[in-house]
Order: sequence, then structure tokens, then C-alpha cells
Amino acid sequence: MDTPIAISRSGLRSSRSWRSRVAAVTADDPGVAAFNRLPPGTATARLVACNGATGWAAVVEGGRPYADRSEIRVAAEQASAALRAVDVQVALDGHPRIGQRPGTGSQWSQDEQSGVRRDESTLAAVAQGNRDYEQRFGHLYLVCATGLDAEQMLADLRARLGNDAETEQRVVASELAKIAQLRVERLLDELGSESHS
Repeated sequence: MDTPIAISRSGLRSSRSWRSRVAAVTADDPGVAAFNRLPPGTATARLVACNGATGWAAVVEGGRPYADRSEIRVAAEQASAALRAVDVQVALDGHPRIGQRPGTGSQWSQDEQSGVRRDESTLAAVAQGNRDYEQRFGHLYLVCATGLDAEQMLADLRARLGNDAETEQRVVASELAKIAQLRVERLLDELGSESHS
């Protein structure tokens, strides 16, 4: 007897029907094909590294199999838009402060913040801005740092200190979604590389 394991875009699915759909998908992208083949628990763990919120990861995982990256991007975007405040906070808890050295397990965060490590006066201003931001909003300052230098991040941080709480919630959710999209792309690239090793 088939046991329901998740909800997908097409509704309740069984373990057997899920395997049939995965086999039927012809993804030209080795990263997408590898993502579709990941066991459910492994897929969730890999996706949590992209966002931090397990609910977000479950929604994206639940849409498998995907035909291509654009389907995964749409699913990630929709899952990001549906995050509740508590999910956003969980995701924020997994991010280091801008300018602070990320933990050892977070190569993605280190790469994303590579533009921050500049002169000491800018780093000191970013550190003070982080403290001011956290005091004002009750959580760490989050920005999609990829491609930004320290001065750009500092300018963004200072501008966002002028936001009201509701506006800032929307900005944080948007930044979190941008980060998740970039990390999903990196995940697919890594999975594609791993499948050719």
C-alpha cells in the first residue's frame, strides 16, 4: 500500500507515484536531476542551508520533481512569500551579522560577505550600525550581500534604520528571498558537480 509522504503541487502523493514522476522528468540540467533524486530527508537538509526555515524547505522539497531551474526558482519564491514572521526569525537566526566572521560551516555566508572585509573604520561603523539596528528592530540586519562592498552595505543599513517596523519586515523578507534564490542556484550547481564526480 502506498503511504503518503508529502504534499506536492498536484496534491497528495505516494512514495511509488513520486518515484514514477522523478523517473519521467527529463531534466537536461544535472543539478536539477540530482536534486530530484535526493532522498526526502537529505533534500530538506540541503534546502535548510539555503533559507534556514524548515517550512520553506519542506514546501520547496514537496514540489519535486522539477523539470528545470525555473520551476525550482518559482517554488522557492512562492515559499519565501508564504513565510510567517516566526519562519523569518528562524531563518534570520541562521545568518551571521554583516561584518562578523561567519561560522565554520557557512562557506556560503563567507562568500556572500566577501565585500565587507575592508578598512577598520568601515568595519567599526558596520558593527555600530548592527547594534543600532538590532536595538531598533529586535533582530539582526540582513541584506543580500553578494556583489556589495562594505560601504554599500553600510549605506543600506543606515537607510533602513529610518524604516518603520512594518516596512522593515517586508525588506527583510525580500532580502531573505534573494539570498535563498542565490543559494538554491549554488546548491543546484554543487549537486550537478557532485553527480559528475
